[in-house]
Amino acid sequence: MRLPYIDKDPKFASSEDQAIVERVKTRRSGRGLLELDRTLLHAPPVADGWNSFLGAIRTSISLPTSIREAAICRVAALNQASYEWKHHAPLLINADDTPISKEFVDYVLTCKPHQHTHAGYPEALVAVLAYTDAMTLNVKVPDEVFERLKKTFGEKEIVEITATVAAYNCVSRFLVALDVGEMADQD
Repeated sequence: MRLPYIDKDPKFASSEDQAIVERVKTRRSGRGLLELDRTLLHAPPVADGWNSFLGAIRTSISLPTSIREAAICRVAALNQASYEWKHHAPLLINADDTPISKEFVDYVLTCKPHQHTHAGYPEALVAVLAYTDAMTLNVKVPDEVFERLKKTFGEKEIVEITATVAAYNCVSRFLVALDVGEMADQD
């Protein structure tokens, strides 16, 4: 890590900052602060906004777990965000809405960008991977990639997928730039 982590149980002098710590802890459901939280808390207002936004992406949207986590894991793979991958690959493989094989998880990690025509995986997952590649690597999404997504998902889901990919691109870039979790150099 390029900065020292904030203590595992920080005590801020400011009651506003301490309230932020408590909100982050609440979101973590008793698991304690993660290395990411302990980095963000160098700037409590940033940690607060992050906590609210990412909390909504993770717990308030209607996407099935498999779709959300496939997008997050693909962002992690493309951006070489080991810490993000380590935390989200288990969520993908244990998604209870769609059976996810180890082979699919390996595919998410290793497939070449913009090459999502692999037969045998659900089209919804493959369309999300193609969309994630376009958003992550090129920002501008080609019409054919967007049309593929529209064949499977409605407008609300497309907004949620887009917000998830955008949010986790932010997360991965933060993690890699600051080497959170001391894993960026292990790729």
